[in-house]
Amino acid sequence: MLILDKVQIGNFVQVNLERSKDRLTKETIDALNISQTCKISDFRITDGKGIGVVLKLSNGKEQWFFEDEIDLLDENGNVIKKNNDKKENSNFIFDFFRGLNYENKNKVSELLNPINFFIWLVVSFKDIF
Repeated sequence: MLILDKVQIGNFVQVNLERSKDRLTKETIDALNISQTCKISDFRITDGKGIGVVLKLSNGKEQWFFEDEIDLLDENGNVIKKNNDKKENSNFIFDFFRGLNYENKNKVSELLNPINFFIWLVVSFKDIF
């Protein structure tokens, strides 16, 4: 989910406490127990490729969360179900390669076969796409 495409500063989101409570302070958890619905006050880059969200909590303090630790809300305040973004961007060729499996080869003739090498190469790199 690319959160920047779906929400903006000022929107409300709901914190999924189960996904984030292992890294939060007691004060933050207490504020989220009062209300898990928070207002987005800013966005931050988390690890060079992900986007984090800075939220204003019910106690007035701000705390950042990873985008997978929050649930988006619609205009009525209901949680929007997440769909698999990889499926939205899927295409036939990548789906075909994802289904490939590589079995270790023991014979020299199998190891030198260029088709086996190609299958090994695709299977090795399929998680990148």
